Amino acid sequence: MAEKPFLHRLRAAQERRRSWLCVGLDPVLEQMPEVVRRADDPLTAFGRAIVEATADLACAYKPNLAFWLAYGIAGLQSLQAVLEAVPEDVPVILDGKFGDIGHTAAAYARFAFDALDADAVTVNPYLGLDGVRPFLEREDRGVFLLARTSNPSAPDLQDRTVAGQPLYEAVAHLAEEWDARHPGACGLVVGATYPEELARLRAAVPGLPFLIPGLGAQGGDLEAAVRYGPAGEVGPVVNVSRAVLYASSGPDFADAARVAARRWVESLREAASAAPAPSTGEEGLARLALALFDAGCVQFGTFTLKSGLTSPIYIDLRLLASHPALLGEVARAMAGIARHLSFDRIAAVPYAGIPIGTALALELNRPLIYPRREVKEHGTRRSIEGTFAPGETVLLVDDLITRGDSKLEAAAPLQEAGLVVRDVLVLIDREQGGAEDLARHGLRLHAVLPLTRMLAVLRDAGRISPAQYDEVLVYLRRET
Repeated sequence: MAEKPFLHRLRAAQERRRSWLCVGLDPVLEQMPEVVRRADDPLTAFGRAIVEATADLACAYKPNLAFWLAYGIAGLQSLQAVLEAVPEDVPVILDGKFGDIGHTAAAYARFAFDALDADAVTVNPYLGLDGVRPFLEREDRGVFLLARTSNPSAPDLQDRTVAGQPLYEAVAHLAEEWDARHPGACGLVVGATYPEELARLRAAVPGLPFLIPGLGAQGGDLEAAVRYGPAGEVGPVVNVSRAVLYASSGPDFADAARVAARRWVESLREAASAAPAPSTGEEGLARLALALFDAGCVQFGTFTLKSGLTSPIYIDLRLLASHPALLGEVARAMAGIARHLSFDRIAAVPYAGIPIGTALALELNRPLIYPRREVKEHGTRRSIEGTFAPGETVLLVDDLITRGDSKLEAAAPLQEAGLVVRDVLVLIDREQGGAEDLARHGLRLHAVLPLTRMLAVLRDAGRISPAQYDEVLVYLRRET
């Protein structure tokens, strides 16, 4: 998928300047040097001087609308004049924290994007999607939703539990959903003053860009911002305002601002170089493979399969129900894939898929349904348990896949009921033709652990011998 225009511009600015620094433009007349306060238009003079001094160091500018509105119409006119001095290749993020019902939000979007020509905005998501959609519908613009703000009382509301997760994490998952449905680029505002929450949000939504305030005067954690801020090739937008703007109260204020900005850029680079490499997906998969083996979910020997054939390996993921911590790890690993897919409900394949599907539903806060293998002759006589509406898309979830037959069989009643099935998610792919079988019927397979990868982990960790590894590989290739 092509990179969205705003993210492309942001990444280009970051790469061109080798900088993640965003300079906040928050003018306070009383804090400006006397030489500026004596000017005919001090707001414009101060703002343009700061921009000109830092233009080759900042990857973005973030004017906080409130500071300009405090000076009335003159403040807005000055803001417009200052923004005209920002280089064309540097994005402007208008920090308005907009949040209102749909038609009002659309008016705010016209003000931000049409009147001021901002590249992105900050938005309060409290009113839901209809208050955010007018901003997201601008295909070439960006939106940063308030998730975990940097102020001291943020936990009063943002730490409230919603369906088993903090509200700020629920907002992050909503942002991911909205970003998938609408063309604009959606990111999150996550304060550096809460490093643990910053890490948690990056793990929850690895692909969303972060706007990170709270450094400088607020004392945020620079190392956490650098370690958990990047989203793929797009770096974090690390905002610093007062520490740059008011680096000096004398006539050298612009030069001092430049020195301060350069110091922040260098500090961010040094922290990025020193930051420990994040745990790779491969490392996480290796730990999961070993845990499954230690729980007895993967066994080696001679086993008779349902087909009557013998196999040197047996995988019994029904045992996960007796290992709740491991089941939670499985759900989190599967959620990492599921969050990048578009669906309304989870459909678990009976019977081994039901505990996994339930754990995944709890992890994602998504509704669960499942097709019955046998339709009851009493009660409701439903073939599908749970509530749904025709036309909805379901993610079919199971424990593992060998061939595609059982998945196609489970998908059939769902499709007959008017549901759309595009994606199938399993924990283990035995790599014996299942993906190809599904593809022939228009379904895409997603798997956490390919079996050959699991075998390599077990061999390298000494859980199985090289001879056992070779025996199972020969078996898999023969049966494919």
